[in-house]
Amino acid sequence: MPLDQKPEPAQPSADSGPAPAPGREPAEEGPGTAPDGGADGGSDGEAEAWSVRQAGPWTHRDLAANGARFHIAELGTGPLVLLVHGWPEYWWAWRHQLTALAEAGYRAVALDLRGIGGSDRTPRGYDPGNLALDITGVIRSLGERRAHLVGHASGGTLAWVAAVMRPSVIQSLTVVSAAHPRDLRRALLTDRRQAAAFEHVLGFQPPWIPERRLVSDDAAQIGRYLEAWTGPNQLDEATVHAYRQAIQIPSTAHCSIEPYRWLLRSMARPDGIQFARRMKKPITAPTLHVQGAADPVLLSHTALGGGEYVAAPYRWRLLPGVGHFPHEEAPEEFTAELLDWVGRHKE
Repeated sequence: MPLDQKPEPAQPSADSGPAPAPGREPAEEGPGTAPDGGADGGSDGEAEAWSVRQAGPWTHRDLAANGARFHIAELGTGPLVLLVHGWPEYWWAWRHQLTALAEAGYRAVALDLRGIGGSDRTPRGYDPGNLALDITGVIRSLGERRAHLVGHASGGTLAWVAAVMRPSVIQSLTVVSAAHPRDLRRALLTDRRQAAAFEHVLGFQPPWIPERRLVSDDAAQIGRYLEAWTGPNQLDEATVHAYRQAIQIPSTAHCSIEPYRWLLRSMARPDGIQFARRMKKPITAPTLHVQGAADPVLLSHTALGGGEYVAAPYRWRLLPGVGHFPHEEAPEEFTAELLDWVGRHKE
């Protein structure tokens, strides 16, 4: 099957700083755009020069899958490890793991989800079933039959879903800071502590107002979320700046919170109930489940129990003193766990 892929020119070295998006034209506001960077409403040179395609040893390119165009950063050769970010991040969240996996003999690919980073912003398609098909479609478009799938937070939720919907494509599963969808649904309906921890998701439900709040004041709210959700090892200033810039790309704030709107609005709808029933199906991929003990967003007791749905080897790892972003807060510890897991399940 021919691949609809457009290789990117080689990027400058990591020491040269962020590269401007080549040939970028002003992006129009609204669904369907896929700009490479630039803050919404920014006027200074620094904002205009910023790009989601940060320079480094990796290669940036676009490929087609499931009716949309997706941006990836790729490094290394060997068995495929596909890395899927959570909110409010984009592919850059996996910069530490990209290099470590490539050095260990893997083809490491970090994906920008639909509506985020350098990927398409489509008018619809933000339910978990379709987003999971984006992920498995990207695996196929990369020319691979199977992949080790790694997902964080909302990306971790989609990893659970992909493993149910397309089990033959998932060689191993690593879920980070994400409860099984049935456990999360149950907790949001019955656990006041978890519902309170998802206060930001409740705030995303009104139309348009949340998007404006997220991008106002140079996306200061994103910085506050990142600070509050991280453990003692806070993200550095440059990383926080990158995530604040990324959310300001036109339409990103809207598209990136649409899955959270579906999550709550579908609770009593037929599609949500049918999805919950479908997720009863056992997962046949070996599963590593990583959780930060100090995560204030997805509480540890909500995540605990995912092994109930896994009919394969399952490992639970609780990292003390780590918040919502284990792969960034404790990259060496997390990466060691990941390398050990995928190494055990290469075949």
